[in-house]
Amino acid sequence: MKIALLTDAWEPQVNGVVRTWQHVIAESEKRGHEFTIIHPGMFKTVGAPKYPEIRLAIWPYGKTYKTLDEYQPDAIHIATEGPIGRAGRRYCLRNKLPFTTSYHTQFPHYLKAYFGIPKFATYKFIRWFHGKAHATLAPTQTVVDELHANGLPTAKTWSRGADTKLFRMQEKTLFEDLPRPIFLNAGRVAVEKNIEAFLELDLPGTKVVVGDGPVKAKLEKQYPDVHWTGYQFGEDLARHYASADVFVFPSLTDTFGVVMLEANASGLPVAAYPVTGPIDVVEPGVTGVLNQDLRQACLDAVHLNPQDCRDYALQNSWGRCAEIVLETVQRIERPASQTAVAASA
Repeated sequence: MKIALLTDAWEPQVNGVVRTWQHVIAESEKRGHEFTIIHPGMFKTVGAPKYPEIRLAIWPYGKTYKTLDEYQPDAIHIATEGPIGRAGRRYCLRNKLPFTTSYHTQFPHYLKAYFGIPKFATYKFIRWFHGKAHATLAPTQTVVDELHANGLPTAKTWSRGADTKLFRMQEKTLFEDLPRPIFLNAGRVAVEKNIEAFLELDLPGTKVVVGDGPVKAKLEKQYPDVHWTGYQFGEDLARHYASADVFVFPSLTDTFGVVMLEANASGLPVAAYPVTGPIDVVEPGVTGVLNQDLRQACLDAVHLNPQDCRDYALQNSWGRCAEIVLETVQRIERPASQTAVAASA
């Protein structure tokens, strides 16, 4: 099956959306499917407000339409609600083609917290954007229930996975000169990740942050006792996970948090708040601790069994994540004459 993926988040961005689709595409290709990706790198772009490293396509409609016309996909999936996603949505509606979408970001929560926009207004946009899709894939049952309650009945659960070959238990070769325990956070260093809730905790040992983002420089000066590594990738990232003792996930607004499964795969228990994302990923008292008192969650998580964390992660595969996408996308039924023309082009 030929699948067109339209996404406003793509390489070189480093985030959960990009990582998820990289794995889904790789697993789908193993199963004989192919993708074409319509992404910001194909267009002139402008930096997103407050986040200039996130590039938004400028008027992507014409090139998007041309790419889809030439590719003649068997199915179309729209991953994001940005300019490229809206172009893909308009193309499908104008041509009366079925499409599916995914919901990666809790925009109603973000926009309320940081810009004061009422949630009902953002949910109105969410219903408009996703409402015509055959199905909307959301990462956890909690998020699906929230979307159902706000007028999007076609939302369905889409599990995530971890690369359990890359992320694994191994010898703690890093942080030898730092006091233990090592409390580690990995990901985008941005306001919406609520990372200061972790940085300001009074904890024994050492706090480590793996990642970069728009507020890293400011926070690095504000919290000089924290060990900052910048972005790490591949085996380097795996060694950072495996060399720590607890993974701290302070976000209050993530829809999932793939990093929690990666940490578990590395034998790291998770300390987090009992909110959307962690409540669907963490098995309390086994793979992590959820507590409104994040400091206490960190202190309790130190005592959990790393092998239990690893065993849990092994149950969550990227293969199954890809299969859900393949089961959900809607095959486009084209007239025989149109198919023949496409085949001869």
